[in-house]
Amino acid sequence: MIAPTLHTARLTLRMPVLADFGPRAEFYASDRSVWEGGPIDRRAAWRIWASEVAQWSLMGFGPFAVDHDGAYVGEVGVYQPEGYPEPELGWFVTPDAEGRGIAAEAAMAVKQWARTSFGWDRLVNYIEPGNTRSIALALRIGGQRCDLPGTEPGDVVILHDLRAL
Repeated sequence: MIAPTLHTARLTLRMPVLADFGPRAEFYASDRSVWEGGPIDRRAAWRIWASEVAQWSLMGFGPFAVDHDGAYVGEVGVYQPEGYPEPELGWFVTPDAEGRGIAAEAAMAVKQWARTSFGWDRLVNYIEPGNTRSIALALRIGGQRCDLPGTEPGDVVILHDLRAL
């Protein structure tokens, strides 16, 4: 399966392509990746990114590459690697895209897409407690903290009720 193309007021969400890997590798090599198990080298970053993109053909969902004004600015999508209790709404944006509402806008589009495409009632976020910016974003787009199991001990789990969309 190939990702559908979604449009918001400012963004295009599309299937990731090989050229999108560079910014993800840079992210994983930087201190910004501390909440994602990083920093890690380019080879390890490739294995993560390629497995995430492969979810499209294996599971029918995965990351959308996010374009703003024709430029790649990150990825937002639904992730469920082995060991995740349920599908997770996740995001990554490039440094230039931070603080501009891009992740929030894309995440809202993905939530609507997941509800419409799969009829799902919910998505979750699994976030390390120290990742306060990601927690704040999850709450800002309508999520609520809950007591569901995470992927790691101590995870903050945020539930998004898609029935209200």
